[in-house]
Amino acid sequence: MGVTKAEAVAGDGDGGKVVDDIEALADLRKEPAWKRFLSHIGPGFMVCLAYLDPGNMETDLQAGANHKYELLWVILIGLIFALIIQSLSANLGVVTGRHLAELCKTEYPVWVKTCLWLLAELAVIASDIPEVIGTGFAFNLLFHIPVWTGVLIAGSSTLLLLGLQRYGVRKLEVVVALLVFVMAGCFFVEMSIVKPPVNEVLQGLFIPRLSGPGATGDSIALLGALVMPHNLFLHSALVLSRNTPASAKGMKDACRFFLFESGIALFVALLVNIAIISVSGTVCNATNLSPEDAVKCSDLTLDSSSFLLRNVLGKSSATVYGVALLASGQSSTITGTYAGQYVMQGFLDIKMKQWLRNLMTRSIAIVPSLIVSIIGGSSGAGRLIVIASMILSFELPFALIPLLKFSSSSNKMGENKNSIYIVGFSWVLGFIIIGINVYFLSTKLVGWILHNALPTFANVLIGIVLFPLMLLYVAAVIYLTFRKDTVKFVSRRELQAGDDTEKAQVATGVADEDSKEPPV
Repeated sequence: MGVTKAEAVAGDGDGGKVVDDIEALADLRKEPAWKRFLSHIGPGFMVCLAYLDPGNMETDLQAGANHKYELLWVILIGLIFALIIQSLSANLGVVTGRHLAELCKTEYPVWVKTCLWLLAELAVIASDIPEVIGTGFAFNLLFHIPVWTGVLIAGSSTLLLLGLQRYGVRKLEVVVALLVFVMAGCFFVEMSIVKPPVNEVLQGLFIPRLSGPGATGDSIALLGALVMPHNLFLHSALVLSRNTPASAKGMKDACRFFLFESGIALFVALLVNIAIISVSGTVCNATNLSPEDAVKCSDLTLDSSSFLLRNVLGKSSATVYGVALLASGQSSTITGTYAGQYVMQGFLDIKMKQWLRNLMTRSIAIVPSLIVSIIGGSSGAGRLIVIASMILSFELPFALIPLLKFSSSSNKMGENKNSIYIVGFSWVLGFIIIGINVYFLSTKLVGWILHNALPTFANVLIGIVLFPLMLLYVAAVIYLTFRKDTVKFVSRRELQAGDDTEKAQVATGVADEDSKEPPV
């Protein structure tokens, strides 16, 4: 790492000469860039799991079944959007030395931060539901045990893996990265079995089209499933585990390294998503597909996909799918629980032992999945995944808007504030994502009201209740968007600069004689 000015002037030698040679000393002791980059690898692979979790897998499988390779370009654009948003989250943590939940706690009034905390906890629970249920489906497929038993095993195994935190976050990051590559390897094996035509896959990836029936709705569902609110809290916290120098160059290098590392991780996520869509697109659009399997393709779930692959490609293919689903569910539950820890610590500043916080976060998230899987079985668990995706779409603005506000605020970022062009583009991109999610949420709700089996008066009552709630939702988004920041943070760079100036003055003998500070 580069040396800071405070380190360079420590000691009582020739202060003037030391101050003059600070930059040369920093260059002399600086590690090679590739070594510093390697020390920043890890957070990106933790957050990329939000784009590979079982909920995304289910959306990908259905998109491939309905439209073959036509919507691959949506995944490409969505992950480019995700890279930009995730880089804002990482930069916020690097520059301020605080993560998003801590900044929200300090900035907003009590009633606002209480609502934001409850919504963030709800987002963690909602993101965990597809992950836990997906893991339960994987255990059911591989070991023929009930889904609810698999859900219990998923919760217990996650707590065991989170125990690796006591040996440092890097160990946990290595485990998660290995699970990501296991998942990638499994779907690449599936691709080698089905052999999708390369030219059609490339056309779907780079030529935007929305020609099929329902293509617009499915593309919105794909985009809506990508950006997860809990990921924004998680990324800004994970970058704090690195020892970033509080100098302008140190923070700039760290932001650049985290951007490159996130780009690599999200590129792996892109390849896996391409593989999932290509497999389901090839299998469900085969000319020799039986009528029974064609019906399954019209409504693919995490559970029915395994039976489809077994029928079409054989038992070994279903087993490979089960391993991929297990790796996806198990790794994403780790990051979901980890995000829950930071949300609780940041908003509430609760001091408790790490294992107890893990247990509390895990228990809160696992109870809904366990109850539904016991009562409703596989079909009930599948419906719960849809409800969870609607909750995440609802909650996204309450994490994304504070991130956009803080990352474009001079009160929070100081001299590292984003340029006017990046700020403008980020806000436009943010509201595109929010608009897509609100559209996805509203269409799901309207579709449910129009097609449910409830009597007319019950649907009228539901509409009467939902309408003021939607107005309240819009008002809350407007409030967060236009509220002026009131709390100014002294950034890590400003703190270091002030400390360096004072120490340099003492070392060169120009410090004020009346100063009460002892010489360095």
